[in-house]
This record gives sequence, C-alpha cells and structure tokens, in this order.
Amino acid sequence: MKSPVFHAIALAVGVMASCPASAQTAAAQAQPAEPTALEARSLQVVELLNGEVQPEEIFTASFRAAIADAQIKALSANLTGQFGRALEVSLLAPREGTRAALEIRFERGIAKGGIALDPAENNRINELRFTSVDSLAVAGDTPAKIAADLAALPGSVNAWFGPLGGAPLISRNPDTPLALGSAFKLYVLAALAEDVKAGKRKWTDVVPLTEKSYPSGQLQTWPKGAPVTLHTLASLVISISDNTATDQLIRVLGKDRILTLMRDSGHSDPAANDPFLKTRELFVLKTFDRETLDQWRKGDAAERAVLEVVLAAEDPSLDQINAAFAHGPKALDIEWFASPTDLAQLFVRMRKTADPEAFRIMAINPSATDAIKANWRYIGFKGGSEPGVLNLTWLLTDKEGRDWVLTLGWNNPAAVVDEGKLEAIAQRILLLPR
Repeated sequence: MKSPVFHAIALAVGVMASCPASAQTAAAQAQPAEPTALEARSLQVVELLNGEVQPEEIFTASFRAAIADAQIKALSANLTGQFGRALEVSLLAPREGTRAALEIRFERGIAKGGIALDPAENNRINELRFTSVDSLAVAGDTPAKIAADLAALPGSVNAWFGPLGGAPLISRNPDTPLALGSAFKLYVLAALAEDVKAGKRKWTDVVPLTEKSYPSGQLQTWPKGAPVTLHTLASLVISISDNTATDQLIRVLGKDRILTLMRDSGHSDPAANDPFLKTRELFVLKTFDRETLDQWRKGDAAERAVLEVVLAAEDPSLDQINAAFAHGPKALDIEWFASPTDLAQLFVRMRKTADPEAFRIMAINPSATDAIKANWRYIGFKGGSEPGVLNLTWLLTDKEGRDWVLTLGWNNPAAVVDEGKLEAIAQRILLLPR
C-alpha cells in the first residue's frame, strides 16, 4: 500500500502557469442525482481547502497518522492564500471506483493531482496528492501591482524583469546582492561553456567522479571514479540542481576560474564569493557552531585556508546536515551572492562567449507550462533555495528574438520564506502582456 500523501505547492519548486479556467469543461457537465463516493469526497476536499471541513471528517486514520491535522490545515491555508478560495472540482476521472485523477479550480489557479479512497473505512480518503498548482492570469494585473506585492514581502527582496539592454517593466533593488542558493550554479555553467567555446574543453570530455556532496541530486550515490561527461554533469547541475555534479565541475574548472568569470561578467562584488564554496563546503560550514562560523567570517586568507582543510576532513552525516537547517535560516551571510544586475550582465556575457549548448542545457527544466511556453521562443531557468533564501531566474527569448530576464531574489534571516508565494508572483509576471 502506498503511503498517504498530501502535496501542495509549498512542497514543490518549479510549478508554473496553465491555461485559463474557461478551458476546463468537465465542471459544466451535469452531475448525477446521487454522487458517487469519489464525487462526494472530492467535493469535501474543496470544503477542506476552504477550512469548512475538518481533516478528521474525511481522511483515514493512517493518512492522519502520517500527516498531522495541523499540517493538512497549514497546507490548505497556504494554497488558498496564494490562489484564492477553492471553487469547484473541475475534473474527476474516472468518477467511479476508488482512485481518480483530480483537478480543483481556485480563484487564481488549478490544482492537479489524484485522490484515492479506502472502502474499508467508509470510503474515507487515504491518498490526496497535488502534483502541481497552475496559476491563472490575474485579470487587470499590472507591473505596478506586482511591484507592490514584492515590496510587501518580509525581509529583503530584489527583482528585475525586462529586455536585456532595455528598460525594465519591474525593478526592485536591482543592484542589491542577495544570497542565491543554487542559482549560483549559473556561474559554473557559464565558465564551462566559455571554456568549451574557446576550445579548451569539450562537452564530451570524460572525468572520473571524485566529489561527493549532499542532496539534492543523484550523483552522491554513484560509485567513486564513475566516468561522467562534462555535458552530463552540466545537465544534472541545471536540470535537477545536482550538488555532487556541481562540485565535480568546480573541481574540474577550478574555483579561481569561476571567480574570474564573475569579474569578467561585470559582477559588482566578486569578493563576496571569495573563497568560492563548493556545495559540500557550504553544507559542512552550516553544521559548525557560532564560534567557528565567526572565525570563518573574520579570518584572513591564511586562516580561511586552514579552515578549508577542516572542511575537507569533516564528513557529517546527512542527518547532521538536515539538523543544521531544521530550525530555520542559518548564517545567510555564508552563501553565494549576486544582484539582478549581476545576473543580467552574466547573460549578456554568455550570449557572447558561451557555447550555445549551454542554453539548451538551461532549457531542460524551464519551469514553465504550455501557456507560458507559448509566449516565448526560448525559456531557460535556474533557481535556488535554502531556509531563508530563494532565487528564481529565467532567461527568455520573445517571438521577435529579443532576450529578456526575470530574476527574483528573497532573503529573510528571521524566517523561512514562502516559496509558493514568490513562485506565484513569478507566474503573474510571466503572464503579463508585453
């Protein structure tokens, strides 16, 4: 038996926009006089999301044992907070039996997933899975309204949306650097692609896997010494944010090479990223106590070099790594940093000096559904996060061939940032008329 699941947008990254609600026709179909068990429970899910039904009324005991009622309520409130009130079941297929695909329409979105019932427990729900929540265009939305919503977010926010080399439609603190999370990996890709175009490397070059970091990713479980091409490493870095693949490319390229790329691209403060950390080093640093972190912050180059030896020798377990991040934001000044202007300048340089394959790699996981893809000739994406840190960055090309950038950064050392809220704002931006 599968474990009960209640997934919401707050638990997923990369959920983007969909077609208007008018495209959903199933809700307009006539309903049978006596609803089936699936239909009745699905309608109760709508009520649950709106806070009108309690979890104990509709879920099995095993579901509630796996996911606490308080968590169910919090996820429901998160969805309605971002996408408005749940309105109706817009799709249920099949309508009979014990398992079905499910879509629920909100005021500003459509949640897609599945539902399953347990006949042995009076057809209570033993699985409810939302695999995506697709945002709908907001009627009358404007850059000014979106800018106001960005300004209202707690903590520090930067943003830039506009054509490269042109005036932005949305701009907030464009020259303010913030922690990037895994979006820093764009600089790693850029350095590699520049070397390939210059003839110093080939995408087909094979290197042995010598690095090992912590998830996200897959390569942390691969055998040491496994042969991997540079193209495979880069693709994993961008498409699934593989940390081990990232550290392997940093080993191949060298930290100084990436810092040089930062300077050459016009980054406003490369020193903020020196020493240039591997992902494993950042994870290990965050397990250290406050005194050791202060030593890292205040130390000169020689003292940091000593600590880097310590970093290389430390081998905390994954449980220790998770524990370091379990209590919210920690040491957000130990990260990778760039401003929206820095990232835009990086893309300007990449268009000139990077091998074109880099842009195909960026498009493997564009974080965009068909409705947004229809508006652009090209979409490339990389995001990043840790508790208190979120960055979402797109390079886009419009139908006339002009490049645009959307980059949103949000740091809050006082609390975990709401990923779904920033993603919803990004969706609204990508749906704006241009």
